Amino acid sequence: MPLTPKQRRTRVAPEVLGLAPPEILRGSGATVYGQIEDWLAEAIGAGRLAPGDRMPAEQDLAAWLGVSRMTLRQALAKLARRGLVTRAVGRRGGTFVAERKLEQDRTTLAGFSEQLRRHGMQPGARVLFATQRPAGPVSAAALGLREGDPVHEVRRVRLGDGRPIVLEQSLFPAAVFPGLLQCRLDGSLYELLETRYGQRPHRARESLEPVTAGVREAEALEVPEGAPLMLVERVAYAQTGQPVEFARDHGLRRQLHRYPAS
Repeated sequence: MPLTPKQRRTRVAPEVLGLAPPEILRGSGATVYGQIEDWLAEAIGAGRLAPGDRMPAEQDLAAWLGVSRMTLRQALAKLARRGLVTRAVGRRGGTFVAERKLEQDRTTLAGFSEQLRRHGMQPGARVLFATQRPAGPVSAAALGLREGDPVHEVRRVRLGDGRPIVLEQSLFPAAVFPGLLQCRLDGSLYELLETRYGQRPHRARESLEPVTAGVREAEALEVPEGAPLMLVERVAYAQTGQPVEFARDHGLRRQLHRYPAS
């Protein structure tokens, strides 16, 4: 629901989002607008922008980020589909930070591969890219790290009987899982964490949000753009209570409900 004028706050300056713009990695396998989307989502999650805050003017924010307004608008459109921002036109219009999502705890956690096997399906994964990068504010807080600490990022399409079911983005603390990116990543990551590191995820805190497929999700999941998806953001913990994964999964709503986690 759009925010009323009384709920809208003064437009914030781009510098509120951070001391410096994020580094945009070109040719990394991720789109520029996708990186901006993820970075702005982390800034919102970290509280740099509060619910009801008016985002910086597009021209100012695009100039600060060093990208075109068209690229920025693609990122903002994605954030709107995720329900993180709302957009309005007119004199009082602009882009505003939406209210926060509800969360739930899952005290039992079975991996995607295990769930598929229980239903008589063959699990699989297609790795899109895997890299090490600095933790942003949200992922650092989720994983109990300092901002800038190294994390392993793995993006994959999860398969059931060869068909795409989930577009998965997982972040793991590099210090806890050294050498992870040198392992085979096309199987169950949870089983890999258990057998190689003795750190199988045991429980998770999740937030669920209905969204629609953008270009990236539609291509990966082989569905029409605008198809209904479920976005699940998850922090998974080892039995010791140590956070070991921060993930964002996009999947077909009925499938992601049945087969959560990595």
